[in-house]
Parts: sequence; structure tokens; C-alpha cells
Amino acid sequence: MMPRNIVFAFLTLATLSTAVRADLVVLQYHHVSDATPPSTSTSESLFEAQLNMLGDLELEVVPLLEGTRQALEQGTARNSVALTFDDAYESVYTTAAPMLADRGYPYTVFVNTDAVGRTGYMTWDQLEELASREGVTLANHSTDHGHLARKPDEPEDQWQQRIEHSLDGAQKELQQRLGIDTPMFAYPYGEFDSPLEDRLSDRGWLGYSQHSGPIGVYSSPTRLPRFPMANAYGQLGSLENKLLSRAFPVDAGNLPDGVIPGNPPILEFPLPEKLSSGRLTCFASGMGRIDIETVGDGMVRVQAPETFNSRRFRYNCTHPAGDGRFYWLSQPWLDLSQPED
Repeated sequence: MMPRNIVFAFLTLATLSTAVRADLVVLQYHHVSDATPPSTSTSESLFEAQLNMLGDLELEVVPLLEGTRQALEQGTARNSVALTFDDAYESVYTTAAPMLADRGYPYTVFVNTDAVGRTGYMTWDQLEELASREGVTLANHSTDHGHLARKPDEPEDQWQQRIEHSLDGAQKELQQRLGIDTPMFAYPYGEFDSPLEDRLSDRGWLGYSQHSGPIGVYSSPTRLPRFPMANAYGQLGSLENKLLSRAFPVDAGNLPDGVIPGNPPILEFPLPEKLSSGRLTCFASGMGRIDIETVGDGMVRVQAPETFNSRRFRYNCTHPAGDGRFYWLSQPWLDLSQPED
């Protein structure tokens, strides 16, 4: 019997095409401001520099829904980027929106509806005005920005009631106030589990998290990655590699949902024949580079050397994809025994 803390990812191998295809890179922002918490903020100067880099690299900025659907179905013909903002903070309206309008860039704002009108957040009038602009999409980020994965020992009926209120309550309010029924959802805190994914799938919604990586034909519609762009993660020195990255060629739908059965968790996944374990590099949150073990049948295994004491953490793995680009795989982990934010 395998140890309980081993999480297997029996992935469907896809044949690597000889034709070079691009993928959709989604950038995730919260505040765009010099005066808000650094952990969730992108400074005004850094945001402008990031937008300038998109132009310098001749990347196409596309609407999120359209770009995601194309990337999932067939990949993209050229490098493309989508811009997203979580929580509908006021600085998005006052600072980011004018800069994006000047460039004609489309973007999506994910709204947690209970916060609208509170200090630091947009008002309904501002959201209505944004929604009327060409290229601006508003979408669901829950009612109260709660932790939506089922809590330990939470009765099924209570969890179901809580989820319906959070998902459907926000969608209903967006529809009633703004006439919006966008089939996209951003998980609060990036947290999800398999039952929550099933609820999104039942509704026909795409689900966006906060683990890094691009979206491509190997991605799963209810656990879509985005690159966080707060000051600590959006620096220009590493941004180009992220913008030109490709989705790792394994079926993300068969990766674990991330709720850990043991700490530190073990992740196993297969490498397609054209990739080599010797060129694979993996990192764990706060621990740097971690060892990679080949376990046979084309499978590799990664595990952090120490236990984590945080609620959320990741394993990130990259492999050269040619032309100076990298395949990028990010596995989010969620420890439900740790306190909520």
C-alpha cells in the first residue's frame, strides 16, 4: 500500500505537436497603487512598465473569455495575454483603467459583490460605467470572498447551501444590477477542491485560481492558472519568461485538487517522451529548488524536504520548451487544518 501522503497525478499524455503553438498567459492583479498593502499591490510605475513590456514583446492582449476558450480548444496562433483584477478595488478604476484605455487593452474585473461601495472598493456606479466601456468584462468573485473549499467536518448540506449563496448570489446580483451573466469565476484566495470544481462545471463556468502558468490545450477549465503580478512576483527580470511560457504538456485535469492528505505532499506526474527529467526544475514555496526523483514508466516525483506551516503553497516546475521558452507547471496545495485568512 502506498503512503497516504502520496498524491498521484495519473495524467493523460498528449502527443507533442511538431508545430509551435502559443498559449494564453493570464496576469492577475489586485491593487494598482503605491499606497495599498505591498503583498497584494502593484506599484503604478511597475504596472506601467509591465504594460510597456507587453508592447515591446508584441504580445496580443485579448479578452479573457475569448482567449481562454481558444487556448483550451486549440491553443493560440500567436503569443497572447489577458489581464485580470480581483476584488474590484478603487485603484483599478482610478489608476489602472485610464492606463489600459490609453493602450486599448481589454481586461476583466472579478467582483466580490458584498464589498462593492465599501472604503477602497469601487461603487456600483463605477462598475456600471466600466462595464459600458469597450473591452471591459465584469465577472463573479463570490459574494463575501469566503473560503469555499469544504471545511473539515462541515456537513454536506451546510457546505452546499454556503456555496450556492456565494456563487449564485453574486451572479444574481451582477445580473440584476448590471445585466451581466459572464460564465467565469475567480476562486477567492485561489482555493478550490474537487467538489467546488464540480459546482462550477455544473454551471458551465470557467474557474480561475492563483497558481502560476499559462493556459493551453492541456489545461483544465475549472482550475485555470494565472500569474500573480503583485510587486514581489511581477518584477521585469522574470516577467518575460512568464509572458512567453507554454502550458506544461500533461493533462492538468488529472492533477490533484491540492487539498493535502499529508505534509509535505508528494506529487507524481509523467513526462512526455520529448522531455527529460534532467532538464526539469522544480521549486517549493519558501524552500527554493527541490529534488526530482524518477520512479519509472516515465513518471517523476517531487516532494518538499520539510513540512509547510502555511495554508497555501505551491510546487512550480519548468522545462525548456525551445526558442528560449519554458513549459510551466504549478501545483497549488491547500492545508485545511491551517486557519483561514
